[in-house]
Amino acid sequence: MKENNVIHESRGRRFLLRVETSADHRDYRKYEALRNEIWAEPRDHLSGSRNMFCENYFNLGSSLYIGCFLEDAGGGFSTDGDHLVGFAFGFAGVKDKAIGFRSPDNFYFYAQFTGVKDSFRSFGLGVALKDFQRKILLEVFGVKIVTCTYDPLTGINAYRNIHHYGMDVLAYHEAYYGDFGGRLNRKDVPCDRFYVVWDLEKEVIRPERDLLGMMAAGQLALGSEPYRISTAAGPRTIPVVRTYHPDPDAKALLVEIPYDFYALLKMTDVQDSRIRKIPLDWRNGTRVVLRDLIARGYRVEDFRSMKDGGRVRDFYILTGRGSK
Repeated sequence: MKENNVIHESRGRRFLLRVETSADHRDYRKYEALRNEIWAEPRDHLSGSRNMFCENYFNLGSSLYIGCFLEDAGGGFSTDGDHLVGFAFGFAGVKDKAIGFRSPDNFYFYAQFTGVKDSFRSFGLGVALKDFQRKILLEVFGVKIVTCTYDPLTGINAYRNIHHYGMDVLAYHEAYYGDFGGRLNRKDVPCDRFYVVWDLEKEVIRPERDLLGMMAAGQLALGSEPYRISTAAGPRTIPVVRTYHPDPDAKALLVEIPYDFYALLKMTDVQDSRIRKIPLDWRNGTRVVLRDLIARGYRVEDFRSMKDGGRVRDFYILTGRGSK
C-alpha cells in the first residue's frame, strides 16, 4: 500500500490524517461516536462495528475510513477516540448499473461523511481530509470520480465543494433525507440536497466576477435583506430572503444563500412563527430559483463571498450556455 498517513499542521497544532486498516472491530466504534457527536442524529448511524471492519477496503469490502487525530501532549499521535477530532467516510460504487463491475471506468466513489468537531473547525481540517481522501482514491483505489450530496444552503460546504474543488452540480433533490433532525438540521425545514460530482483530476480555473457590478446590472435572481430579531443572547441581525426579477437575457446570475445557515437554524428555533419560518423561506425560495435555473440550462459555475456594509454575503454564480 502507498503511504497511508500524513501530518497536517495548522495554527501551531499538528494532526495525523490516517487511513484505518484495522481488522479489530472495536477500533471502528470511535467513528460512530464522533459521527453522533457532530450530527446528533441517532437514526443516521454508520454500520455496527463488526460490519464496519468487514466493509473496509483494506479488509473485505469497498469502504474507506480516514481519521484525523490531534497530536498528544508528548508530541506523538494516539489513534484512540479521545484524540479523534475529524473523519471522512465513503465507499466505492458503480455509475451505470447495466455495466456493473465489468469495466474499471464504471467505478466511482460516494463520499458520505466528512465531519470535524466544533472546536477544531478553524484548522482547515475539512479540506485536509478531502485532499488526503483524493490522494488515497487516486493512488490506491484507482478511482477518479467522486460523488456526494450537500445542503445547498450551507456556505462552508459550498465554498469547499464548488469553489475550492470545482465540483459540478448534477441535480437538485427535494427533501432527500426525509425528516432528519439533529444538530445540523431542523425537522420543519426539508433536507434538500445538491447532488454533485468531483473529477479528481480536474484543473479548477475560476473567472473573476464583480458581484456588486452584477447586482447593479440586474443579475441578482435571489438575495437577502438584513432583519433584526431578539434572541436569548441579545439582538441579532439575520438575513431574510428576497426574490428578484433579473435581466432575462443575463448569461450569469447570482443566487444568495444565508451566511452560516447552521447558526440561522439555531437562532430562529423559537415559538414565534414569523421568526421560525425564516429558514423555511430560504429553503423554499432557493429551491424554486435554483431548480428553475438548472432546468433552463444554467450551471453552477462558482461560489463566492463578499462584505456588504457590516455583513458577509454568500452567492452562487450560475452561468448559461455560451456565457462568458
